[in-house]
Amino acid sequence: MRILCVGLATVDLVQRVARMPGVDEKVQSTSMDVAAGGPAANAAVTAAALGADVTLVTAVGTHPLGDLIRADLAAHRVTLIDASPDAEQPPPVSAVTVLDATGERTIVSRNAGTRTVAVPESGLPDADLTLVDGHHPALAVAAARSARRLLVDAGSWRPVFADVFPHAELVACSGDFRHPAAAGPGDAAIAAAVAAPHVAITHGDAPVNWFSAGSSGAVPVPRVTAVDTSGAGDAFHGALAVALTRSDDLQTAIEYAVRVAATRVAHAGPRAWLSHLP
Repeated sequence: MRILCVGLATVDLVQRVARMPGVDEKVQSTSMDVAAGGPAANAAVTAAALGADVTLVTAVGTHPLGDLIRADLAAHRVTLIDASPDAEQPPPVSAVTVLDATGERTIVSRNAGTRTVAVPESGLPDADLTLVDGHHPALAVAAARSARRLLVDAGSWRPVFADVFPHAELVACSGDFRHPAAAGPGDAAIAAAVAAPHVAITHGDAPVNWFSAGSSGAVPVPRVTAVDTSGAGDAFHGALAVALTRSDDLQTAIEYAVRVAATRVAHAGPRAWLSHLP
């Protein structure tokens, strides 16, 4: 199966701490990892680990920090297409702090900021399914228009989604997602406003609610001891992309994706969890 991921790649500096520091306070971390991050990049690594042939289209550039992204993606068998190969500014950097006791995390990042990224002159590669996260709007719209099947990672509302959602087969929203056209609160109102054929809404360790052609359901999340919640949603989306290429049943696909996301949450570090995939 060929999966195309389009969106954000960052450099993630991940540190675990026994307690979160207060204002103007320093604490020593218990561990430190550096890896590629960002919704599209993490989803791409997950999909590749699950056996897919994955290409990621993102913006990296010539800054030395970009080498960290390239090396991590290559090590995890993700083909990179850099849409801004001559850009000299550093790629986005995320400082991730994970609390040892609960796996909860805080993140400081700027994402893509005001960076403008154009579609590569060669266009976008063909794929069985395309995943977009809404970062780098020009890339997101081009990918949506050319996709055979489109999965959208809608963690939070982005104006570009108005041009992306009409092309989507499935929009996967977080529980924090708020559509400006929603008639009211609640998942059903969000799904109606998104207006895609299929909508799934995650709620952390609570069930994933889905809506499809007038029907709806819920998929429970496996109970695990949370060790590291960083990137759990990205793992969910990467696994969901793989599952959709294997099954047309939405409930089955979501069940598979939540199992993979639970595996991610149960293990520390940005990549070590991949070796525990079933």
